[in-house]
Amino acid sequence: MTSTTPTTSPTGAAVGVDGELPVIGHIIGAEMITDAERHSPVRNPATGHETGRLALADAGRVRDAVAVAAEAQKSWRRTGLAKRTQIMFKARQILDERRGELAATITAEHGKVLSDANGEITRGLENVDFCTGLMHHLKGEYAEQVATGVDVHQVRQPLGVVACITPFNFPAMVPLWMITTAIAAGNAVILKPSERDPSASLLIAQAFRDAGLPDGILNVVHGDKEAVDELLVNPGIAAVSFVGSTPIARYIYSTSAAHGKRVQALGGAKNHMVVMPDADLDSAADAAVSAAYGSAGERCMAISVTVAVGDIADELVEKIRTRAEGLSIGDGTDPASEMGPLITREALDRVTGYVAGAAEEGATVVLDGREKTFDGEGYFIGASLLDHVKPGMKVYDEEIFGPVLSVVRVESYDEAVELINANRYANGTAVFTRDGKTAREFEFDIEVGMVGVNVPIPVPVGAFSFGGWKDSLFGDTHMYGPEAFNFYTRRKVVSSRWPEPSESQISLGFPTH
Repeated sequence: MTSTTPTTSPTGAAVGVDGELPVIGHIIGAEMITDAERHSPVRNPATGHETGRLALADAGRVRDAVAVAAEAQKSWRRTGLAKRTQIMFKARQILDERRGELAATITAEHGKVLSDANGEITRGLENVDFCTGLMHHLKGEYAEQVATGVDVHQVRQPLGVVACITPFNFPAMVPLWMITTAIAAGNAVILKPSERDPSASLLIAQAFRDAGLPDGILNVVHGDKEAVDELLVNPGIAAVSFVGSTPIARYIYSTSAAHGKRVQALGGAKNHMVVMPDADLDSAADAAVSAAYGSAGERCMAISVTVAVGDIADELVEKIRTRAEGLSIGDGTDPASEMGPLITREALDRVTGYVAGAAEEGATVVLDGREKTFDGEGYFIGASLLDHVKPGMKVYDEEIFGPVLSVVRVESYDEAVELINANRYANGTAVFTRDGKTAREFEFDIEVGMVGVNVPIPVPVGAFSFGGWKDSLFGDTHMYGPEAFNFYTRRKVVSSRWPEPSESQISLGFPTH
């Protein structure tokens, strides 16, 4: 393994010389590594300008990282729970102290506004808070005298080395959802962040190192499909956590499972928000705009479909339109900006294409984000609002992942439930109503993993777990919270008996009592 000697930034990027762009490298063990045969550009979405060059790992570099992690994990799994807890507390303190730098890095590479970046960090730290209780979460069980002179106890033990493959849309929150639990449980981690905004992961890794986490327990390896495929098939990787699109999640799941790994792969979404006739329409419109256009719609929990029940549709659409067209869109560093750019030029072209095709499919374009103009070369687009959308239209059936809100009109509660339950995605949904009976029925009837009642983005707090159903989740275990400790540990059951030598005898029958 070759490490670089040039001066590096806090994120591990080699400082550019003579105007050259900095190279963003890997953290493997104690080394910052920036040499690579291939590189990928990192851009500021607000300007379109390249700000750095990302070193891409080949399969050999990934194998090096796995070997380093496996060696480090031998000692880490023997580290006392009290010591691990102290590191969790310290890492949380450091991350909070450095949240300004971390948020600025997120905005510079992702584009989301600073307030949204800070919110992401806060939600990520919720899982660190939860993991500081690891001594409780890792407790085993004990049963005395299960048979004559026989006691049984069960313990939780780490898996070994795990891979965490995270998406671009939450470059701090999702890594903190995964790595914190994995490390607290005694595993070593290979974190493979998105190539679009990789630097937040390096800042997080540095915070854990400064908190006392031993070298090699949290490694950050950048890469594309070559690196990912090596993680999926490498025999040294025991488990894979992934968040991303449904096609990739399905590939991650099938490939990893075929190689004997434990897998949790969270996919895409098409989240519906039902507005009942008795709802407060102003509150519902506020919620729809916030949940649809926040972070430019690049959230797996974004509301992309508002379901208007009964005769409220015209009024609701107008309230959403007046709010959406007044959004301030611009550079995320500007305090006046409420929505930033999309992540890449390709994402901008894709979202533009969906809006362009909506009218051809029969939808009414109430607000066309393409008509909003912006200076510079950033990847900006305005908010779009589409009415009279129906299943079968691309804008309804496919995940757009942009600031596009579709309105579907239905006549009844039953029709709204049928519409949502027929969708292949089942990540999150919400209902807005003032009637407790309707809310309770919705909670019972709906076939979706996360449900909000007058809450448009029902992301659970850190003490619960995150995950959808159907094509939004591949694998049985949800992300963070209690289920994550189940995912990152395996149970071992020990049956013990301490007989007197004189009591020993041969018995070929199946033991019963």
